[in-house]
Amino acid sequence: MKKALIIGISGQDGAYLAKLLLDQGYEVYGTSRDHEVSSFSHLCALGIKDSVKLSSMVTSDFRSVLTTLQQADADEVYNLAGQTSVGMSFAYPVETFESLPIGTMNLLECFRPLGKTSIELSGIHF
Repeated sequence: MKKALIIGISGQDGAYLAKLLLDQGYEVYGTSRDHEVSSFSHLCALGIKDSVKLSSMVTSDFRSVLTTLQQADADEVYNLAGQTSVGMSFAYPVETFESLPIGTMNLLECFRPLGKTSIELSGIHF
């Protein structure tokens, strides 16, 4: 069975991707910045919250990314994480900025120590 990790699964796109992958027989892991307090309303609306293995991950924290990738050991990784609230992006501009370039760099750099020679990352094959 193939495994997929969806980073940023709590949003609408992450939930629909999770549903698609589950329907195709994948084992799906998903992350959110703080899965303990997130309602995962989109996953609940689709009736799939209990079918996904959820955890917290902060993309700007290298250790958090590495630990999550090790635990999921996924064949495919989809990075949908990012600040989606305009108000929050103005209130926390540094966090908003760091989540994209630093988060992406951390994600790509974590593949090296894990020995991943080939992985599907958001549709781009590495």
